[in-house]
Amino acid sequence: MERQTETPLIVLLIDSKPERAKIVEDGLRGAAVVRQAPALHGAELLAVVERLQPDAIIIDCDSPDRDTIENLQLVARKNPKPIVMFVENGDGALAREAVRAGVSAYIVDGLSERRVLPVLEIAIERFRMFDALWKDLERSKRDLEARKVIERAKGLLMQKRGLSENDAYAAMRTMAMNQGKTIKDVADNILAVASLFDD
Repeated sequence: MERQTETPLIVLLIDSKPERAKIVEDGLRGAAVVRQAPALHGAELLAVVERLQPDAIIIDCDSPDRDTIENLQLVARKNPKPIVMFVENGDGALAREAVRAGVSAYIVDGLSERRVLPVLEIAIERFRMFDALWKDLERSKRDLEARKVIERAKGLLMQKRGLSENDAYAAMRTMAMNQGKTIKDVADNILAVASLFDD
């Protein structure tokens, strides 16, 4: 993966073992600025991620526990970042939970200096891909909801004012332009006003 700028990556490394952390630092030398932290939990982890705004997070541990998984879920919800987890002892169930919690790469017994950067780059690319898909899905949901609201408002104008479908839509579009709003906002207003006169 080619980085788009010359600016080095900022990586938050969470590891309590200095010798293991050094392997990661050596593997990222020249490619990333590594900020080290010991095990962090909950709000403390969120605060560090918020302050540093790292491009990625690497966690080294013997084996992830439930607290670690919950902390990662919190980060994924509040301030999502690509997360790489190097673990010494694998557990299939915990691996699946880690991935569901937002881990982009889960590597068992594979920490070595030469592997760190390639794994990180793939994790970042995978995160970007899934993030784009998620945003597309959310945008599609919003568009679908907006279309439903617009169709309901259009149907109401057709029924109450005797307008054709095209004329009802044109009327909403004109209102939107005159008010500096979206057609969906105008449709919301039409439905809100109509609800005041419902029996």
